[in-house]
Amino acid sequence: MFKARLVKISIAIGLAYVGLTAFAQPYPNKPVNLVVPQAAGGTNDIVARLIAPALGEALGVSTVVENRPGAGGNIGTQSVARAPKDGYTLLLTINSAQAINPALYKNPGFDPIHDFVPLYYIGATPYVLVSPPGSPFKTLADVISAAKKKPGELSYASAGNGTISHLLGAMLNTSAGVEMQHIPYKGVAPAINDVLGGQVPLAFASLPSALNYIKAGKLQAIAISSAKRSSAAPEIPTIAETYPDCVGEVWVAIFAPEGTPASIVKKIQSAMEKVMARPDVREKLMAQGLDLNPVAPARLGTLLKDELAKWTRIIKASGAQLD
Repeated sequence: MFKARLVKISIAIGLAYVGLTAFAQPYPNKPVNLVVPQAAGGTNDIVARLIAPALGEALGVSTVVENRPGAGGNIGTQSVARAPKDGYTLLLTINSAQAINPALYKNPGFDPIHDFVPLYYIGATPYVLVSPPGSPFKTLADVISAAKKKPGELSYASAGNGTISHLLGAMLNTSAGVEMQHIPYKGVAPAINDVLGGQVPLAFASLPSALNYIKAGKLQAIAISSAKRSSAAPEIPTIAETYPDCVGEVWVAIFAPEGTPASIVKKIQSAMEKVMARPDVREKLMAQGLDLNPVAPARLGTLLKDELAKWTRIIKASGAQLD
């Protein structure tokens, strides 16, 4: 009887030791998930798949890209906000989800400021207004002229209600005094597909999602939404050259759930520094049209607050609202 108790105690101590050893293992000791809250083919999905292998090498574990689309990015973003605060579930997102959705949706299900720790700003890229080959819309002047002749008849596709691609069309309508019809899609890929197929004459798409089609001659680039021309496609004029107040870019950044230990945050940031110092990674990102000007983590938090204020004003002016 006494021996049996000793055996049970020994087993319990052994299991406790194993548990403590596992708990004490340094971060990271298992795969890290990069959650992309949009469908495949969009800007942050492209960026995630370009940096994931390098981030995995820097951390010493595999890094898995997981698309969790839905509700304009709210579903995937909510899932990370509620994930364990252990550094194994990270959010790789764009400003339309973090800075637009809280103003657009009555209840997005997350607080972009208080539910997340800003980890790393990767870069920014403009949107591009595109048309299919053979389209009469080759310049911005062509588009505005047609929109003025037949108000409400000319349509443009976007990645969805409340996305930057939607709001850029609303901004252009206001700036140019026209009324183009908005056609929302569930992601940028189906929007581009319908432009390619001729079902819709125009679309606003992020430069990374459209650039390969433009280079292959499958899409015509009309104008981009940045304040200055993109180094990846300097031949494309900006909308701001005609309408200076019509500017909007998408930026990509990584966040962790609020409460993630500072030591883990520092390890991830250090790993991302190594990733972004690699010439091969930088070249691939810049080839997709990303501007890689660095933004410190503390500045990323400020940038997010500034963007929230900016897009809240634009959304209120447009009257857009989603449940």
